[in-house]
Amino acid sequence: MLLASDATAPVLGWNLVADFRDMWSYDFMVNAFRAGLVVAVVCAVVGWFMVLRRQTFAGHTLSVAAFPGASLAVLAGFSTTLGYFGFCVAAALAIAALRRGGSEESAVTGTVQAFALACGYLFISLYKGLLEGPTALLFGSFLGITTGQVVVLAVVGALVLAVLAVIGRPLLFASVDPQVAAGRGVPVRLLGTLFLVLLGAATAEASQITGTLLVFALMVIPAATAQQLTARPGLSVALAVLLALAACWAGLVAAYYHPYPLGFFVTGFAFTGYLLAHLVRFAREAVGRRARPGALIGGAA
Repeated sequence: MLLASDATAPVLGWNLVADFRDMWSYDFMVNAFRAGLVVAVVCAVVGWFMVLRRQTFAGHTLSVAAFPGASLAVLAGFSTTLGYFGFCVAAALAIAALRRGGSEESAVTGTVQAFALACGYLFISLYKGLLEGPTALLFGSFLGITTGQVVVLAVVGALVLAVLAVIGRPLLFASVDPQVAAGRGVPVRLLGTLFLVLLGAATAEASQITGTLLVFALMVIPAATAQQLTARPGLSVALAVLLALAACWAGLVAAYYHPYPLGFFVTGFAFTGYLLAHLVRFAREAVGRRARPGALIGGAA
């Protein structure tokens, strides 16, 4: 929090109920937790499909596209929310229009990313004001989240989830086996384009919480963690949502009491969960390897 260096900076005590009551007495913190809820749910669901489809590079490119969108908004003086969504969705449409599949798709995605990053640096260099605004855009801040922004995030998030609910089954089919899906009449390319647009919208949402540099972490880490723990799609998506929500809200609490960027805390908590998931998986595999020889001997006897 920016006030952490003051003598009146909040201090976390032993009475958690009183601490949370004090924290939620500020409207901006209530809005931050509401926005965090929306962003965590949307990013977890969209990110789960992104990881499954092996489109993390595209997700990273769209997170980079949030940077010039936000910096242009600061430079021109219009809503940063419009800048986030405008550039992210435009980048998603550019990737969808230019991609052909295979290595060429990676080249197209990288080209869009390089151009978006160059535009961001240009807009930052043209900005003549204080650097606090761009810094918050890069690394995340909860101090400026308004009720209006929460409403916009909720509306966009509901639309994204509604579209995913409609296309979820064919999208899952096309993600697991696109050739067979295409052979059975599933519009694989159309679904891919629509998903990229949804990914751009989700990235634009998350950028307003974690900042444009660390939004990719909230998109990919909870989903990757959940897929490490279970292969069941429904359970995996639900677990990804819980992990993303825990990382986002825990990051908000930590950022309220410490003078460090919100995006760092969200990413740190999410990455810790990812490491723990790997330890659980290794432990399961070790137990399985120890159990198999005994089972074989018993069966032979």
